[in-house]
Amino acid sequence: MHTLTDDTNQHPEIDSDPTSLSLFEGDEGTLSAKQRRTLVLLLKHRYISSALQPVEWQTLLASEKIFKQHLNDVFLDLHVDRHYEVAFKRQAVAEGGERFPTLLHDVAYTREETILLVLLRQRFRSERASGHEIVLVDRDFLVDNVAHFRPEYATDFSGDARKAAGAIDSLAKARVLLKTSDPDRFRISAVIEVLLSVERLGELLNWLRQENAEPLSTRSLEISHE
Repeated sequence: MHTLTDDTNQHPEIDSDPTSLSLFEGDEGTLSAKQRRTLVLLLKHRYISSALQPVEWQTLLASEKIFKQHLNDVFLDLHVDRHYEVAFKRQAVAEGGERFPTLLHDVAYTREETILLVLLRQRFRSERASGHEIVLVDRDFLVDNVAHFRPEYATDFSGDARKAAGAIDSLAKARVLLKTSDPDRFRISAVIEVLLSVERLGELLNWLRQENAEPLSTRSLEISHE
């Protein structure tokens, strides 16, 4: 049996008086201890989910409008997907195209990470369609499948394998891949469905086909995260 590891719920209860919102001297906050912990998780991590943080997930659902208001105050928006039970923040966009100050920074997935995202998205949807609630993948399977996208002119096999391994670790750190008791086996997070829409998946598949037919370019998938 594979178990997920997560330390976000391993904390002492801060508020000994559930009727009080004051948690320290001079505290002017308006959120309860549970709400504040949930808000910190939203700001600290790319997403929170019912699977990884059940307490915080329920807290968010119970006070969704409040969390949205607090994120809006710092030019962020809250996205809640009840079907896949994940929630995450994203940069708010002004109606007139104005760029707001941001707590997020833009990064780009590497070529190997982009390939993995496409593979994981397809594997997740296929396994779910077959009735599998939990979708697992092995590290060797991922490395081998990334290699299938290597163009004929790419001959640095060991270097490409290191990049693939690094991409796996990167997606595990981002919790797109969730660790299990086996260090070489991962569970695919349902957030993959939210990250890659059907339209975006088609765009990336076309991009990968072009990448295999042409010398490697600097094009990559742009995302925003904390």
